[in-house]
Amino acid sequence: MTRTTTGSRSGDRTAPAKRPVGRPKLRIDPDEVAAVAIRLYDEHGFDAVSIEAVAEGLDVSRATLYRTVRSLDELHNILLERILSTVENRAGKILSAHDEPGTALIALIRFQIDASVRMRNYVGVYFGWGLSPEVYDKWRSWAGGYEQLWTEAVKSAVEAGYLESDDVRTTTRLILGMVNWVSRWYSSASGPTPDDIANSAIKLVLPNWSGPTPDSSAS
Repeated sequence: MTRTTTGSRSGDRTAPAKRPVGRPKLRIDPDEVAAVAIRLYDEHGFDAVSIEAVAEGLDVSRATLYRTVRSLDELHNILLERILSTVENRAGKILSAHDEPGTALIALIRFQIDASVRMRNYVGVYFGWGLSPEVYDKWRSWAGGYEQLWTEAVKSAVEAGYLESDDVRTTTRLILGMVNWVSRWYSSASGPTPDDIANSAIKLVLPNWSGPTPDSSAS
C-alpha cells in the first residue's frame, strides 16, 4: 500500500514549505535613513547616533538595515550626500533668483547662517570631521565647488563696488568662516535669533548697504 502525506502528491517525502505571511524589507530608502539620523542628531547629539539607534528609529532590525547601511561610515556618507546636495542646490537657486550682486550676497549670507543653525547638532558631518578617508575626499571635492560658488558671488559684489577686497578668495573664506561658525556658538535658549545674527553679519560685510535686504528664499 502506498503511503501519502497530507497536502502533497502520492509518494512525496515532504510537504511544500509554508510561505511566510510577510517578507522582510529587503532595502531601505537612503532618504529615510538620513531623515532618522538627522532627527537623532537633533535630539541626542552627534555621539549618540549609531546603526542600532537608526534601525530602532526606522522600526527595523539591525540585520535589515545592514542591507543598506553596513557601518557608521556608510551612514555618514548617506547623510553627507543629502546635506551637501540640499545646501548647494538651495544656494544655487538663491543666486539664480537675484541678479543684483548686493542682494544676491545678502540672501546667501542669510541662507548660510540659517543652515548653520539648523545643522548645528551634526555640524561635524557638514565640516568633514571624523569621516573615513573615502568620504572625506568626497567632502573636500564638494567643499571646493561650494567655495567657488561663494567666490563668484563675492567677486560680483566687489566688482559692483559694494565691498573692497585685495584678494577675493581670502575675503570669501573669511565670510564663509564667519557664517559657518555660527553653528558652534548659537544657542536657542538665549541671545540673538538667526535673523538678528544675519543682520549683524550683513552690516559687517556690507556696512554701506542701503538697498533692500532680501531673505534667503528663492523666487
